[in-house]
Amino acid sequence: MNKKIRKVVLAYSGGLDTSVALRWLKEKYSCEVVAFCADLGQSESPSGGVESIRQKALRIGASKVYLEDLRETFVRDFIFPMLRANAVYEGGYLLGTSIARPLIAKRQVEIAQKERADALAHGATGKGNDQVRFELTYQALAPQLRIIAPWREWEFRSRRDLIEYAKQHDIPITATKDKPYSVDQNLFHTSYEGGILEDPWVEPPEGLYEHTISPEKAPDKAIYLEIEYKGGNPMAINGKRHSPSRLLERLNALGAAHGIGRADVVENRYVGMKSRGIYETPGGTILHAAHRAIESITLDREVMHLQDSLMPRYAEMIYYGYWFSPERQVLQTAIDEGQKTVSGVSRLKLFKGHCSVVGRKARRSLYIPDLATFEEDRLYRQQDAEGFIRLNALRLKLKALRKKR
Repeated sequence: MNKKIRKVVLAYSGGLDTSVALRWLKEKYSCEVVAFCADLGQSESPSGGVESIRQKALRIGASKVYLEDLRETFVRDFIFPMLRANAVYEGGYLLGTSIARPLIAKRQVEIAQKERADALAHGATGKGNDQVRFELTYQALAPQLRIIAPWREWEFRSRRDLIEYAKQHDIPITATKDKPYSVDQNLFHTSYEGGILEDPWVEPPEGLYEHTISPEKAPDKAIYLEIEYKGGNPMAINGKRHSPSRLLERLNALGAAHGIGRADVVENRYVGMKSRGIYETPGGTILHAAHRAIESITLDREVMHLQDSLMPRYAEMIYYGYWFSPERQVLQTAIDEGQKTVSGVSRLKLFKGHCSVVGRKARRSLYIPDLATFEEDRLYRQQDAEGFIRLNALRLKLKALRKKR
């Protein structure tokens, strides 16, 4: 028989799902609910900051609210390692929601231990990926704590039901029946799901986007950026050094002003279904391009190809929720070993939704003009290529000869 739950720590975002979950947990379990909100950059959002989230949680009934600024930790210890691996899920998603969940869950566990709570709760739906990401982290770090997933227990079947419940219980919400989007925001991205977006044929309305300007309305004049890297991590913009979170904030502003970073993706969820997400990742899009540019002149060919072959698996680990798995940690160690030489400067051009690499340089560059030139050089004998080609063509030649027999 399960012990009575006295206190639960809820991962609280201030949105529709977690606001309803907070009230529902109190009613269902007659327990104390501690709300934890991680400030991962949503305070920069036009739709409201984290302080309003604290007031909302208290109004709904939280006994205590933990509101913690984790922006530097988020960028330094989660986003930057992911960017060093060039992680992109299924060719289009830069993993902005996925990479935030292990940090939130980790800190949630630490608060639960401090509060001597009996359980952990989250507002992820029973159809989505976030339930897996949260709960894999919970079980990796605190398997003794009970897990409550309201979406898998309560009587509500849709966000329209949640909106009705919120109205009945005077819970302030921003979602409406006409615009029932699920929005996730942090310093790396903003995502939108649900509502009319569930039809993959429907173009997202321009009014959906909260950060990036439409590429058609972006400035008619391009801007150029120089991003300096050291050991695979971005350190400075146009010669000015910034902390990790400040650097990303600056690139978000520059990218958003030029329509950079919009993505419309239909992806395969870990639980088995396809879903559509609309994403804004301006700074992340710029950093992904800049990092690849530095790697192109500083990474050994086979190291680069090996890393590229492992990237889809690494991206899956993040998307599926295995950040704290031994396989992700081992792979990260290998990637970071290769990143020790990835230092230099990328030059990029931002123009009407496009981020183009237009230059790259590095003190320890493997790009040697004397080798690459079509002019005469002393380092490479073109005659040597004949033997190289013969040896590599041998198996192809043998196959053709066998056919003739």
